Amino acid sequence: MIIITGAEGFIGSCLVARLNELGFNDLVLVDDFTTGDRAKNLVGKKFSIKVHRKELFDWLDANEKLVQFIFHIGARTDTTEKDQQVFKELNLDFSTRLWNACVKYGLPLVYASSAATYGDGGFGYDDDENGLSKLQPMNPYGISKNEFDKWAVSQSDKPFFWAGLKFFNVYGPNEYHKGRMASVILHAFQQLRETGKIKLFKSHRPDYANGEQKRDFIYVKDLTDVCVYFMQTRSKSGLYNLGTGTARTWNDLATAIFSALNKDVHIEYVDIPEDIRDTYQYLTQANMQKLLAAGYTKPFTQIEAGVADYVKNYLEHQLYW
Repeated sequence: MIIITGAEGFIGSCLVARLNELGFNDLVLVDDFTTGDRAKNLVGKKFSIKVHRKELFDWLDANEKLVQFIFHIGARTDTTEKDQQVFKELNLDFSTRLWNACVKYGLPLVYASSAATYGDGGFGYDDDENGLSKLQPMNPYGISKNEFDKWAVSQSDKPFFWAGLKFFNVYGPNEYHKGRMASVILHAFQQLRETGKIKLFKSHRPDYANGEQKRDFIYVKDLTDVCVYFMQTRSKSGLYNLGTGTARTWNDLATAIFSALNKDVHIEYVDIPEDIRDTYQYLTQANMQKLLAAGYTKPFTQIEAGVADYVKNYLEHQLYW
């Protein structure tokens, strides 16, 4: 059995889809299963059992001999959430308990960290475990992820294999439920359909032109490939960046959406909302050398190809992966 926490969410449900495609159907799906819109992410998926996250540890105590691997994808991911107790409960305490259970039962673990740990990027985007203490995340979500990373690498007792994956800007199918926190691609696609144009944030810094802010966009299908790689190879424990290694501009992204729909480019630039302006990142770009050194060789999907697949095969028809 393979456990996937956050299985009803965006990335978790895509990981379930990828595992199903590879013939892994003996899956334990963990989530709270209370949000109606997210249930559509699991329609047609193959799995053995659903376990509410509050019941996971009791279930694991009773069934640990049946489990071969754990993917811990579940987390509170809202970067605008200010209630630190929520992050402590879901992103720190739950993750700590799961880590300790993996140590106790000899189970390998891959968990989701985040590029939000890097803050404004002032200290770079190197997945060096010795540099965690100097990072300065800009919101409680990023802080919670960095605190767990620091806790994990400091432990004397670790799972015999573990990997913390620092997800960069992930996009792709199964994010319809995410509302404001969905990728810009989903929002831009909806804007284009409704208004014939796409709105992007203006730059509030003189060193960046409007729409020339850059992100390391990674297609969720590539992300799931890396997860499966670590499950199958258990190459080398540690923290790993998970982007593409190449930053692209928002203008590139918008142009790819227009191209996928065979539309002329029409971009409108709007002010960044004040509640996120001070914490807005102008550049993210993953240093991917550590993952490559661990033996991962599959090329990452370029933004034009990823957007085309997402728009044509999912968004245009409101389909799920």
